[in-house]
Amino acid sequence: MRADEVVPLGHTGVAVTRLGLGLASIGGLFAPVSDEDAARTVDRAWDAGVRLFDTAPVYGYGRSERRAGAALAARPRGAYALCTKVGRLIVPGGTDTQPIWADPPPGVGPRRDYSYAGVMRSVEDSLARLGLDRIDVLHVHDPDEDFPVAVTDAYRALAELRARGTVGAVSIGVNHAPVAARYLREVAAPGPDCVMLAGRYNLLDHTGLDELLPLCAARGVAVLAAGVYQSGLLTDLRPEAPHGYATVPPALAHRVTAWRTLCRRHAVPPTAAAIAFPFGHPAVTSVVIGARAPAEVADTARAFAHPIPPELWTTAKAEGLLPPEAPTPGS
Repeated sequence: MRADEVVPLGHTGVAVTRLGLGLASIGGLFAPVSDEDAARTVDRAWDAGVRLFDTAPVYGYGRSERRAGAALAARPRGAYALCTKVGRLIVPGGTDTQPIWADPPPGVGPRRDYSYAGVMRSVEDSLARLGLDRIDVLHVHDPDEDFPVAVTDAYRALAELRARGTVGAVSIGVNHAPVAARYLREVAAPGPDCVMLAGRYNLLDHTGLDELLPLCAARGVAVLAAGVYQSGLLTDLRPEAPHGYATVPPALAHRVTAWRTLCRRHAVPPTAAAIAFPFGHPAVTSVVIGARAPAEVADTARAFAHPIPPELWTTAKAEGLLPPEAPTPGS
């Protein structure tokens, strides 16, 4: 499998590469990023063959979308897939703010809105920031924030946009696998084409395997696996590191150390194992990884290409680091 391999996204007409670039970091996630570094990061991903890019209005309060649009403006529109999200409008005085965004644009902030009208406005605003006339994949972002409206009004809007051709594929972007499974079961037919699952199917968290991934496989719903580094825990355990943990729980720190030890025995970078693992499941189409600098993209591309010996997965199960039922690459 190659990072630049192009595959269909489920049953849709959208084509994606196996490796995608998440664009939260270029919106200023945890630390500022300049316009120039943002553009260079996208350029480096393009040079590596990446043609799947994922952003959202809330990433830097519109900044990520604007930078994504600028960086991709000179690229052939049919040569890449662009994903963004709905559920939060970026408006003057928006109060649904998050402290994780460095140096956000002044005077504006997010406001949660999953209504039909709110979704339609969100898409219009996103298209303007991106400088595009269509979106390849549109996620309902964090539907658990207002589930009853997200599963009805928001989906109705997305289904209409899909029928018009403004949106190529309808998706949900979630941090909790049970939320996504519930959404797929309760939404009106034909339902989403895709699920972006962040942080719930990786070396440290396998909850996506309980119900969601089997459900997606049975229904032909494509899965984009994000958060495979568990917000950076696999690469940096320090409490002050930007992984969202003020104090890493001891049991989790122990698992990280065990994975690092196992990977060292097999001469495999932990990041390479983290990228490879989700592809063992037939529902997973792509892995999406964020970067804030060209060097991080280059590191990810090298990790993607690193061979993983089958013995690593066998040992991981024997040592209790993976559940016995977890499908692994090549199995």
